[in-house]
Amino acid sequence: MELTFASYNIHKAMGVDRKRDPLRIIAVLREIDADIIALQEADLRFGARTSVLPRAALQDTDWRVVHVAKRPQSIGWHGNALLVRRGIDIVHGEPLDLPTLEPRGAVCAELACDGKRFRVAGMHLDLSGLRRREQFHAVLKHLEDARPRCPEVLMGDFNQWQSQRGAIRAFGEEWRVLAPGPSFPSRRPVARLDRMVVSASWEVVSQDVHQSALSHVASDHLPICARLRLP
Repeated sequence: MELTFASYNIHKAMGVDRKRDPLRIIAVLREIDADIIALQEADLRFGARTSVLPRAALQDTDWRVVHVAKRPQSIGWHGNALLVRRGIDIVHGEPLDLPTLEPRGAVCAELACDGKRFRVAGMHLDLSGLRRREQFHAVLKHLEDARPRCPEVLMGDFNQWQSQRGAIRAFGEEWRVLAPGPSFPSRRPVARLDRMVVSASWEVVSQDVHQSALSHVASDHLPICARLRLP
């Protein structure tokens, strides 16, 4: 089984041209054409936490929203949302609270495809390295307690600048950290803030940063993608 995973901080659909354009974000998602997508900053921050991507527009795409929202007009939790290609079974989805001084969270889903089950977690982590370490451990603890155990993919805007130092050391040898390339800021990317971490069961077929004329404008982050295989 091979699947394409993507992570995209959509910056509340506000482009670098200072225009909020949800349909432009959806157009970038269609360019990526991933099977599972983790979104960050997918909801407005205040009030009813309304989704910046209209549900009607999402219904016309190849993806379904994993139900993790606690508010009726939201598609995510603290801005984190998961989209799954139609045809992949959503077994279970849930929001996770993360330790922090400001509102932060993660979302997790158990999925099934071609008779194989796996878990995906999407997150947008703190700027503080200490808090990020605590947040990584909170997500890992949740996955360790989940049953049945199965292959896992964690992805999102980790706010992690360094590849081998700092909070990223929360992951041991049984994990592989993927940093496909600079993804921020989208106009002239220099920082690898967006990353994936995959459990040992996955084979990494390819990984890259999605760059197009549209993606360089639609958000202040570029999407990252990885093609993964389960033997």
